[in-house]
Amino acid sequence: MSESTTTPADDLPEQLRIRREKRAAILDRGAEPYPVAVARTKSLMEIRESHKDLAIDVATGEIESVAGRVIFKRDTGKLCFATLREGDGTELQAMLSLDKVGQEALDLWKSEIDLGDLVSVTGEVITSKRGELSILATEWKLASKSLRPLPVEHKPLSEETRVRMRYVDLIVRPEARTMARLRPTVMKSLRESFAKRDFIEVETPMLQVMHGGATARPFKTESNAYQMDLFLRIAPELFLKRCVVGGLERVFEINRNFRNEGADSSHSPEFAMIESYEAYGDWNSIAELTQSLVQDAAMAVCGSHQVTHLDGRILDLGGKWREASLFELISEGVGEEVTPQTSYEELKLIATKLGMKIDPKWITGKLAEEIFEHVTEGKLNAPIFVKGYPIDTSPLVRAHRDVPGLVEKWDLYVEGFELATGYSELIDPVIQRERLIEQASLGAKGDVEAMQLDEDFLRAMEYGMPPMGGMGMGVDRLLMALTGLGIRETILFPLVKPEADE
Repeated sequence: MSESTTTPADDLPEQLRIRREKRAAILDRGAEPYPVAVARTKSLMEIRESHKDLAIDVATGEIESVAGRVIFKRDTGKLCFATLREGDGTELQAMLSLDKVGQEALDLWKSEIDLGDLVSVTGEVITSKRGELSILATEWKLASKSLRPLPVEHKPLSEETRVRMRYVDLIVRPEARTMARLRPTVMKSLRESFAKRDFIEVETPMLQVMHGGATARPFKTESNAYQMDLFLRIAPELFLKRCVVGGLERVFEINRNFRNEGADSSHSPEFAMIESYEAYGDWNSIAELTQSLVQDAAMAVCGSHQVTHLDGRILDLGGKWREASLFELISEGVGEEVTPQTSYEELKLIATKLGMKIDPKWITGKLAEEIFEHVTEGKLNAPIFVKGYPIDTSPLVRAHRDVPGLVEKWDLYVEGFELATGYSELIDPVIQRERLIEQASLGAKGDVEAMQLDEDFLRAMEYGMPPMGGMGMGVDRLLMALTGLGIRETILFPLVKPEADE
């Protein structure tokens, strides 16, 4: 557990105690360890860009003020060197010499400034005798005193520390800064791709009277104002479909969802998702849209459909992606034919042979899907649309037009995990009511993931819902596919337990 900021000074580790003493000394001499403002005329990046071709040992005559975090410091008798770093990772050398800043300022620099401090340095832009672009200081000012030392460079932060203290991770690790900037690039690409296809971005409620749009366990809360129970959104689907009923024929939302379930390398209780619906489309048109969204994002961040992961591996997202039937893949995996008509008892026997642990609450379709996940684990790395899912696990999806017992649903797998799912949407309000009644009965029997009967949604459908295709894609998982990282590395601040609870 990290040291509390309320720990008595006498009990602090030496490094923290010394820095607090320096802060006190700064105050005692009438200076400010945390001033309201410091001089800054240009960013470090702007200095580097405007002087990138400067020759060795040149004085430009240009006076600039820059600011950054001290990440390297070397103090000698009459000349001190420091490396400053700003938020995007750009670094610049600062040089402080006795003849330029004077004895008092040089002594204070040596005694008061530590690694991690934020400083402002004003001086001439030069190149050193070694060709290093630098600011030759005439004055400096502390911008913010760091009371904690930065991690030692040759001791990488653990994953748990990176996640828990992302602010430190962003300071010391280039990969963290890259990920923080990659995410908005992907978001921009997604929005631009939708805009090119005339989709409208909308916002739907996070607090809902009843949970629906997916089979998942919700987080429950309470409204004091309305004196009623509410649920955090598990999916925006039912509200987006209401939009389509109202005539917004192509809609999407980049939304936050909350599912009160497990957490692992590809699941987070709070996550970002894109959902989109296209009137007069179906599962085939929405698959084409999804492929374009992913490939456009790859081009935006990598300039190619071949993306290089941070560990050096290359994933090819180009070309036309493979399609395969769910039950064909199950049959290949178990070595015998399995169809949508295969009984629960037959599936149970297959699962037992595979050594699977069977949850007695699983219905027939759920058992088939669990067998599929078991036999394909670690194998679906190249992009593949797995098509045709059991009807009893997909209550909001249209029945397959050719194969009894299936719905027109696909799951897109990349790098072994599900990246997106798409459908030909069910638009018949009578059948939809029957499906939701079935779900409600499962809920009454103890299935915490079952959907509830949403009368207002059914009423909306009864006004006439056009044929359409729908899609949901995890934004965090898209970043996983583009970088090769786990989900906790793609989310800037993922949920972690309080330190006292660990």
